Amino acid sequence: MCGRASLTKTEKELEERFQAAFYTEDLERYRPLPSFNIAPTHFHPILSSEDTDHFKYMKWGLIPSWAKDAKIGPKMINARVETLLEKPMFKSALQYRRCLVPIDGFYEWKIISNKDKKPFRIVVQNGEVYSLAGIYDTWKDHNGQVIYSFSIITLESNTMMKELHDRMPAILHQSEEKQWIDLDMNIETAMSMIKPYPSELMSAYPVSSKVNNVANNDEELIKIQKPENTLF
Repeated sequence: MCGRASLTKTEKELEERFQAAFYTEDLERYRPLPSFNIAPTHFHPILSSEDTDHFKYMKWGLIPSWAKDAKIGPKMINARVETLLEKPMFKSALQYRRCLVPIDGFYEWKIISNKDKKPFRIVVQNGEVYSLAGIYDTWKDHNGQVIYSFSIITLESNTMMKELHDRMPAILHQSEEKQWIDLDMNIETAMSMIKPYPSELMSAYPVSSKVNNVANNDEELIKIQKPENTLF
């Protein structure tokens, strides 16, 4: 699964990486980057098929347009690839509302014993920014306010990630990013892009248990707790 992440770059660095801009009103409204502890229900900058030239802040946890209230959101932070074509709300989003979720790391907890879990941070290559494959939707509350929300697609883990968890987020290669949010691409091609990222391009290392608390959000969270002891 994927339930916690980091994006330690600035808005300017993100704009340069994706050749897309932030809306001024969003920069004034939402918590500025970097963010070391992104959690469900947080708002996060997203590139969507609706507007490929601008980042839009969306709430993590998909709220379908037909939902009676927003309470369903925290239960919908991930969308399993195995059910994307089975559940109408996922299939519709996969066809018409795909998005890129930019991060530079995500956290997973390795079970050490029945009473102990150790957090690890997973990065790609040289700690660069990468994109997770996502889907999104829009929902209106009783006041007519529109909330954009997203879910991260997950699949069975690759060899490296199986040491930590049996599920992992769908990571896109940089060369695939523009295609993922291009709605001219059919749903069959979109499904074919959701595959385990190569283990050899990823690494994981132990971090402080301070990441367990979503209120903590500083650079200490991404530091290697034991420099001599990476997992892979």
